[in-house]
Amino acid sequence: MRGILIPVIFALCTAVCWGLYGPTLGNARSPLKEWSPFKPYVFIGIAYLVWACAGGLIAMKVKGDTYNYGGSHTPAMTWGFLAGTLGALGALGLTTAIVSGGKASYVMPIVFGGAVSVNALFAWYSLRAQSIHVSPLMWVGMLLVAVGIVLVASHTPHGPPPKKSDAPAEAHAQNVEAVSSESSS
Repeated sequence: MRGILIPVIFALCTAVCWGLYGPTLGNARSPLKEWSPFKPYVFIGIAYLVWACAGGLIAMKVKGDTYNYGGSHTPAMTWGFLAGTLGALGALGLTTAIVSGGKASYVMPIVFGGAVSVNALFAWYSLRAQSIHVSPLMWVGMLLVAVGIVLVASHTPHGPPPKKSDAPAEAHAQNVEAVSSESSS
Protein backbone atom coordinates (compact mmCIF):
# COMPACT_ATOMS: atom_id res chain seq x y z
CA MET A 1 0.00 0.00 0.00
CA ARG A 2 2.79 2.44 0.89
CA GLY A 3 4.34 1.96 -2.57
CA ILE A 4 1.23 3.36 -4.27
CA LEU A 5 0.40 6.05 -1.69
CA ILE A 6 3.08 8.59 -2.66
CA PRO A 7 2.34 8.45 -6.42
CA VAL A 8 -1.40 8.76 -5.74
CA ILE A 9 -0.85 11.78 -3.46
CA PHE A 10 1.27 13.52 -6.11
CA ALA A 11 -1.22 12.60 -8.85
CA LEU A 12 -4.04 14.10 -6.77
CA CYS A 13 -1.97 17.25 -6.18
CA THR A 14 -1.46 17.51 -9.95
CA ALA A 15 -5.20 17.01 -10.54
CA VAL A 16 -5.97 19.83 -8.10
CA CYS A 17 -3.42 22.19 -9.71
CA TRP A 18 -4.47 21.41 -13.28
CA GLY A 19 -8.14 21.42 -12.32
CA LEU A 20 -7.72 24.97 -11.04
CA TYR A 21 -5.66 25.98 -14.09
CA GLY A 22 -8.71 26.65 -16.29
CA PRO A 23 -10.64 28.75 -13.77
CA THR A 24 -7.48 30.69 -12.90
CA LEU A 25 -6.82 31.33 -16.58
CA GLY A 26 -10.41 32.52 -16.93
CA ASN A 27 -9.63 35.19 -14.30
CA ALA A 28 -6.68 36.37 -16.42
CA ARG A 29 -8.99 37.81 -19.07
CA SER A 30 -9.30 41.56 -19.34
CA PRO A 31 -12.75 42.67 -18.23
CA LEU A 32 -12.69 45.61 -20.65
CA LYS A 33 -10.71 43.91 -23.46
CA GLU A 34 -7.75 46.14 -22.62
CA TRP A 35 -5.18 43.48 -23.48
CA SER A 36 -4.69 40.53 -25.77
CA PRO A 37 -6.09 37.29 -24.41
CA PHE A 38 -2.61 35.79 -24.87
CA LYS A 39 -0.85 38.26 -22.58
CA PRO A 40 -1.33 35.88 -19.61
CA TYR A 41 0.15 33.02 -21.70
CA VAL A 42 3.56 34.73 -21.60
CA PHE A 43 3.53 34.49 -17.82
CA ILE A 44 2.31 30.91 -17.99
CA GLY A 45 5.54 30.24 -19.88
CA ILE A 46 7.61 32.21 -17.38
CA ALA A 47 6.00 30.27 -14.52
CA TYR A 48 6.75 26.97 -16.27
CA LEU A 49 10.35 28.07 -16.78
CA VAL A 50 10.87 29.24 -13.20
CA TRP A 51 9.17 26.30 -11.48
CA ALA A 52 10.49 23.63 -13.84
CA CYS A 53 14.07 24.87 -13.79
CA ALA A 54 14.23 25.64 -10.06
CA GLY A 55 12.34 22.49 -9.08
CA GLY A 56 14.29 20.29 -11.48
CA LEU A 57 17.67 21.64 -10.44
CA ILE A 58 16.87 21.31 -6.73
CA ALA A 59 15.47 17.78 -7.14
CA MET A 60 18.53 16.77 -9.21
CA LYS A 61 20.80 18.03 -6.41
CA VAL A 62 18.78 16.18 -3.76
CA LYS A 63 18.93 12.94 -5.79
CA GLY A 64 22.70 13.33 -6.34
CA ASP A 65 22.35 13.65 -10.11
CA THR A 66 24.83 15.42 -12.37
CA TYR A 67 24.00 18.44 -14.52
CA ASN A 68 25.47 16.71 -17.59
CA TYR A 69 23.16 16.37 -20.63
CA GLY A 70 25.70 14.98 -23.08
CA GLY A 71 26.43 11.41 -24.14
CA SER A 72 24.14 8.84 -22.55
CA HIS A 73 22.18 11.67 -20.89
CA THR A 74 21.02 13.13 -24.24
CA PRO A 75 17.63 11.34 -24.17
CA ALA A 76 16.77 13.21 -20.95
CA MET A 77 17.27 16.48 -22.80
CA THR A 78 15.57 15.39 -26.03
CA TRP A 79 12.52 13.72 -24.52
CA GLY A 80 12.27 16.36 -21.79
CA PHE A 81 12.16 19.10 -24.42
CA LEU A 82 9.54 17.20 -26.40
CA ALA A 83 7.43 16.67 -23.26
CA GLY A 84 7.79 20.35 -22.37
CA THR A 85 6.78 21.31 -25.91
CA LEU A 86 3.67 19.13 -25.68
CA GLY A 87 2.86 20.66 -22.29
CA ALA A 88 3.31 24.19 -23.62
CA LEU A 89 1.24 23.46 -26.73
CA GLY A 90 -1.43 21.92 -24.49
CA ALA A 91 -1.40 25.06 -22.35
CA LEU A 92 -1.68 27.17 -25.51
CA GLY A 93 -4.62 25.06 -26.70
CA LEU A 94 -6.31 25.34 -23.31
CA THR A 95 -5.62 29.07 -23.21
CA THR A 96 -7.12 29.45 -26.70
CA ALA A 97 -10.18 27.38 -25.74
CA ILE A 98 -10.87 29.56 -22.72
CA VAL A 99 -10.04 32.99 -24.18
CA SER A 100 -12.15 32.27 -27.26
CA GLY A 101 -15.23 32.04 -25.07
CA GLY A 102 -15.03 28.54 -23.61
CA LYS A 103 -15.98 28.16 -19.99
CA ALA A 104 -13.58 26.25 -17.77
CA SER A 105 -16.53 24.23 -16.47
CA TYR A 106 -16.86 22.40 -19.79
CA VAL A 107 -13.42 22.89 -21.34
CA MET A 108 -11.58 21.21 -18.45
CA PRO A 109 -13.57 17.93 -18.51
CA ILE A 110 -13.00 17.67 -22.26
CA VAL A 111 -9.26 18.28 -21.85
CA PHE A 112 -8.69 15.85 -19.01
CA GLY A 113 -11.15 13.18 -20.12
CA GLY A 114 -9.62 13.40 -23.57
CA ALA A 115 -6.09 13.20 -22.12
CA VAL A 116 -6.93 9.92 -20.35
CA SER A 117 -8.20 8.46 -23.62
CA VAL A 118 -5.22 9.68 -25.65
CA ASN A 119 -2.89 8.16 -23.05
CA ALA A 120 -4.69 4.80 -23.27
CA LEU A 121 -4.63 4.84 -27.09
CA PHE A 122 -0.93 5.69 -27.12
CA ALA A 123 -0.16 2.83 -24.72
CA TRP A 124 -2.18 0.43 -26.87
CA TYR A 125 -0.51 1.64 -30.08
CA SER A 126 3.04 1.52 -28.69
CA LEU A 127 2.58 -2.02 -27.29
CA ARG A 128 0.79 -3.51 -30.32
CA ALA A 129 3.98 -5.16 -31.65
CA GLN A 130 4.27 -7.16 -28.41
CA SER A 131 0.90 -8.82 -29.07
CA ILE A 132 -0.42 -7.69 -25.72
CA HIS A 133 -4.11 -8.44 -25.33
CA VAL A 134 -6.23 -5.34 -24.89
CA SER A 135 -9.16 -5.88 -22.62
CA PRO A 136 -12.51 -4.81 -24.06
CA LEU A 137 -12.97 -2.99 -20.77
CA MET A 138 -10.48 -0.36 -22.00
CA TRP A 139 -12.90 0.52 -24.80
CA VAL A 140 -15.82 0.47 -22.35
CA GLY A 141 -13.82 2.75 -20.07
CA MET A 142 -13.14 5.18 -22.90
CA LEU A 143 -16.85 5.22 -23.72
CA LEU A 144 -17.61 5.90 -20.06
CA VAL A 145 -15.05 8.72 -20.07
CA ALA A 146 -16.87 10.30 -23.03
CA VAL A 147 -20.21 9.93 -21.22
CA GLY A 148 -18.59 11.32 -18.07
CA ILE A 149 -17.28 14.36 -19.95
CA VAL A 150 -20.76 15.15 -21.20
CA LEU A 151 -22.36 14.59 -17.78
CA VAL A 152 -19.78 16.64 -15.88
CA ALA A 153 -19.71 19.46 -18.43
CA SER A 154 -23.48 19.71 -18.73
CA HIS A 155 -24.22 19.54 -15.00
CA THR A 156 -21.43 21.72 -13.59
CA PRO A 157 -22.88 24.94 -12.16
CA HIS A 158 -22.23 27.74 -14.62
CA GLY A 159 -23.65 30.63 -12.61
CA PRO A 160 -25.78 33.43 -13.98
CA PRO A 161 -24.75 35.16 -17.20
CA PRO A 162 -22.60 38.25 -16.66
CA LYS A 163 -24.51 41.49 -16.30
CA LYS A 164 -24.24 43.95 -19.14
CA SER A 165 -21.94 46.71 -17.96
CA ASP A 166 -22.00 50.27 -19.19
CA ALA A 167 -18.36 50.69 -18.08
CA PRO A 168 -16.85 50.39 -21.59
CA ALA A 169 -19.43 52.79 -23.04
CA GLU A 170 -18.90 55.25 -20.17
CA ALA A 171 -15.10 55.08 -20.56
CA HIS A 172 -15.45 55.67 -24.30
CA ALA A 173 -17.77 58.64 -23.71
CA GLN A 174 -15.29 60.14 -21.22
CA ASN A 175 -12.42 59.70 -23.71
CA VAL A 176 -14.49 61.37 -26.46
CA GLU A 177 -15.33 64.28 -24.11
CA ALA A 178 -11.67 64.67 -23.14
CA VAL A 179 -10.50 64.67 -26.77
CA SER A 180 -13.18 67.17 -27.85
CA SER A 181 -12.41 69.52 -24.96
CA GLU A 182 -8.67 69.37 -25.80
CA SER A 183 -9.31 70.04 -29.50
CA SER A 184 -11.63 72.98 -28.75
CA SER A 185 -9.11 74.70 -26.47
